[in-house]
Amino acid sequence: MNSLQILSFVGFTLLVAVITWWKVRKTDTGSQQGYFLAGRSLKAPVIAASLMLTNLSTEQLVGLSGQAYKSGMSVMGWEVTSAVTLIFLALIFLPRYLKRGIATIPDFLEERYDKTTRIIIDFCFLIATGVCFLPIVLYSGALALNSLFHVGESLQISHGAAIWLLVILLGLAGILYAVIGGLRAMAVADSINGIGLVIGGLMVPVFGLIAMGKGSFMQGIEQLTTVHAEKLNSIGGPTDPLPIGAAFTGLILVNTFYWCTNQGIVQRTLASKSLAEGQKGALLTAVLKMLDPAGTGAARVDCVSSVSGFTESRHGLPDAGQ
Repeated sequence: MNSLQILSFVGFTLLVAVITWWKVRKTDTGSQQGYFLAGRSLKAPVIAASLMLTNLSTEQLVGLSGQAYKSGMSVMGWEVTSAVTLIFLALIFLPRYLKRGIATIPDFLEERYDKTTRIIIDFCFLIATGVCFLPIVLYSGALALNSLFHVGESLQISHGAAIWLLVILLGLAGILYAVIGGLRAMAVADSINGIGLVIGGLMVPVFGLIAMGKGSFMQGIEQLTTVHAEKLNSIGGPTDPLPIGAAFTGLILVNTFYWCTNQGIVQRTLASKSLAEGQKGALLTAVLKMLDPAGTGAARVDCVSSVSGFTESRHGLPDAGQ
């Protein structure tokens, strides 16, 4: 395990924790609005950063990158159509949400339909989060950290034990800053982490191309665009996991649910200082999602995985820097 890796990771994590505590120490988390909606005080840049970091958790980074390793750039369809549905959020959904002054999507559904509908949706959201979302996020995050820091080898424990240990630690870390600090703590931490994401996202494809070119950035570009040109194909065929037709049908519906009705996403915009700030935050996120395939998603894995020879696609992101 590289000591510099450990120091940089721990140092940045502590820096985020300290700055977040300093920013939220006087925040009133005793009320529903203060805890769940950050006192409705978030501005557009913070909303955009929080939306991006909420979306770019490890199940996206590891899972989407693994799919790109197998299928090429067609996975960018998820990102491109996200920009369209974020426009829906800004112009259609958010004005209606804020006009009613709701705190959660189930609140909106109860007002629009009835209490039974709210209970059903609450149950579905809880099951989806607890069974489908959180296990994947914790597992993929543990995979990434274990691949970067070789926790199992350092502590002389099995791979499975290392994954379980990291899953527990990640869960506890999430509880500390999310449950204790509320939405404002998450938004502040996401804004700071967003800086690291942008810097890291720009560095990884550069280093990947240098590695591909055996020390030469330009040779790496040449190899990617000639020897491995098929990996840059963004038009998915009939047998592709994301065929081009899906971008105009089911993919729009899935992303509309995710960006416009998913409580974990919409909550950031519900906490906006005003409708205008919420709309600007959503539209800024749409712009960032259009840049996502080149900066933080499939492109970096395509250039690195072309020469890495992984046996499993899930290893594409965690080992990319080795």
